[in-house]
Amino acid sequence: MSRIGKAPIPIPDKVTVSLNGLSVHVKGPKGELNRTLPEGVQIRQEDNTLVVAPSTATRRSRERHGLCRTLVANMVEGVSKGFTRKLEIVGVGYRAQVQGTKLVVSAGYSHPVEVVPPEGIVFTVEGNTQVLVSGFDKELVGNEAAKVRAIRPPEPYKGKGIKYEGERILRKAGKTGKK
Repeated sequence: MSRIGKAPIPIPDKVTVSLNGLSVHVKGPKGELNRTLPEGVQIRQEDNTLVVAPSTATRRSRERHGLCRTLVANMVEGVSKGFTRKLEIVGVGYRAQVQGTKLVVSAGYSHPVEVVPPEGIVFTVEGNTQVLVSGFDKELVGNEAAKVRAIRPPEPYKGKGIKYEGERILRKAGKTGKK
């Protein structure tokens, strides 16, 4: 049995959860999320906690047990607290700014690159080089942060580009001069 899956999910005060078979609907102060869990798991509410358990003893049920528990826990945390992903822009002349809701990134191309956020995602910029991607859906926040990073991934020689906060860039030596 999954060690992650065994842990119950506490439900905060301002969050409401409604279960309909394998369909989970979570509503909180930040927004609301829906997800249909795959076959092989069962979810039930006990007081102020949610419990996910495998419905059968098959391998497929045991594999999905921990995954489904984590997905539901991320939904509950997202609608109550939200998620944030921080990106750093490194390079001379590289910068970002927010125009309305969209993010405009100048990253060494002949034109600025515009990123339009989907519903539920907010871009904020601190000091032209720190980009915060925030929202209540963890999957969507991670995908949008990856799209911003893909504009100019960090290169291994000088480390220029857009990277996640705390990401280590493996550096290469580069060419050596003639002797």
